[in-house]
Amino acid sequence: MLAAESAVDAVAAPPPLVSVTNVQKTYFTRQAPVHAVASASVNVARGEFVSLLGPSGCGKSTLLMMIAGLERPTGGSILLGGSEVKQPRRDIGVIFQDATLLPWKSALENVLFPIRILKLPIEAYRQRAGELLNMVGLSGFEHKKPSQLSGGMRQRVAICRALIHDPDILLMDEPFSALDAITRDQMNVALSEILETYKKTVIFVTHSIREAAFLSDRVVVMGGRPSTIMLDMQMPFRRPRRFEIEETPEFAAVCRKLRLTIEQAHGSPQPAQSPAVETRTLTFE
Repeated sequence: MLAAESAVDAVAAPPPLVSVTNVQKTYFTRQAPVHAVASASVNVARGEFVSLLGPSGCGKSTLLMMIAGLERPTGGSILLGGSEVKQPRRDIGVIFQDATLLPWKSALENVLFPIRILKLPIEAYRQRAGELLNMVGLSGFEHKKPSQLSGGMRQRVAICRALIHDPDILLMDEPFSALDAITRDQMNVALSEILETYKKTVIFVTHSIREAAFLSDRVVVMGGRPSTIMLDMQMPFRRPRRFEIEETPEFAAVCRKLRLTIEQAHGSPQPAQSPAVETRTLTFE
């Protein structure tokens, strides 16, 4: 009976949207090879928000760029929707640390820029661009140039630009790290509200433990040099989320576990073989 139930569950479970299997990355230089990622395996389900957490230099951005098709892995495989990622794809939207807006174009024209690149009909997307800007609180700023916008506003434009062609997945590489603390908190709330509306799959790179815990369904901790995945942890917080959860003992316990994992990864020598990934779900009464 149990075997039959397990077989039914296996059939019913949908395949992951993103499947990263034993991915490695080595940069070959004149001096010596640089091993950036020793081994990384992680699956991301459709509609899931997964953060790659770790300090600077631990390989998380390298892994993200391989998923984006902007870097080729040295070994292993990356599948998106069952097909191998070999180059940048239309069904992937990427948001970088810097908003990288075109300074001579307005906020609206920056949002529509991918539509021009993809040679899609501009007028068919103009209303959607306005709706996106309105949703992120930029109604009335559509015709402002980037120099007339604050850092947080520019990143909101970048998020709209990534969403304009309705990609299946958003890849975000520390998009709020250059912002001040108050603006960063505001952007975290804004991003949560956007994703509650558009239900996108997100892989989010950050070195902020609080940010990862607040935003994510799962947090994947990367550490060591060359990098490996040390922890894959389910977040126990329901959605929608507000900053009040950060004042709870449950949130503090999650952050403590993530911090200890990072400290252990960087405070002791890494074994030659990739360590077994710890998968954990915290539950609270």
